[in-house]
Amino acid sequence: MKVLKTYKGHTSFHGHEVRASVNQLVKVCGEPKWTGSVNDKVQYEWLMQTEDGTPFTIYDYKEYRYYSKDELIDWHIGGIRGLDTLKGSDELYASL
Repeated sequence: MKVLKTYKGHTSFHGHEVRASVNQLVKVCGEPKWTGSVNDKVQYEWLMQTEDGTPFTIYDYKEYRYYSKDELIDWHIGGIRGLDTLKGSDELYASL
């Protein structure tokens, strides 16, 4: 799994999530590609790719609250297809 610098496509949620903290994700994935405010649907988002080059995103969705960077929350894994999100979540879990 590695950071994807740019991606012009769109990802969507296919039912796969990963429970982690912001600090855990930063340690594994680096700084988020995008950060928002508590009023945004997404406060943190990472753009990643699996070892075989499949793009996926990691993002909190509709938390609408302040939370500690050490608090465990469920992060959505976005991809083009469900299989992409499964691969992304598997590689992310293996890295946490």
